Amino acid sequence: MKTISRRSAIALGVTAATAVPLFATATLAKTKKYSANEGKEIAPGVRVVEVGTGNSDIPAYKSIALADVVFQPGATAPAMVMDNDMVCTITAGEFTIKKADKEFKLKVGDVYTCAKGKTDQATNTSKEVGIHRLAVLIPA
Repeated sequence: MKTISRRSAIALGVTAATAVPLFATATLAKTKKYSANEGKEIAPGVRVVEVGTGNSDIPAYKSIALADVVFQPGATAPAMVMDNDMVCTITAGEFTIKKADKEFKLKVGDVYTCAKGKTDQATNTSKEVGIHRLAVLIPA
């Protein structure tokens, strides 16, 4: 096993400590009911609702923007190239995620990442409204 330097350990600790508060509020989205026309439509049955932004203590990122992507049952967000790195969590529904090299299923509480320049497609496979909470990492 490789050892990590003190600097790497501190960076990992700061990153983890910064990410925890972002997802501590994810449970709030589970109880939030969005109206059918709230936010901006990005595909049929898929809308983005901005939640908020904040400054980042992670050196590579100047800020973090939170958004909920609200999917009607069966709705699909088409494959898109990611503009930024993101950490995503499912706060309602169940999803199938397709990336260039893999496909996987997620349910409430599951977390995954999207990398800048990579393709991602999501489909709500549940019979309820599904919500992705995105933490978009804005570069410094």
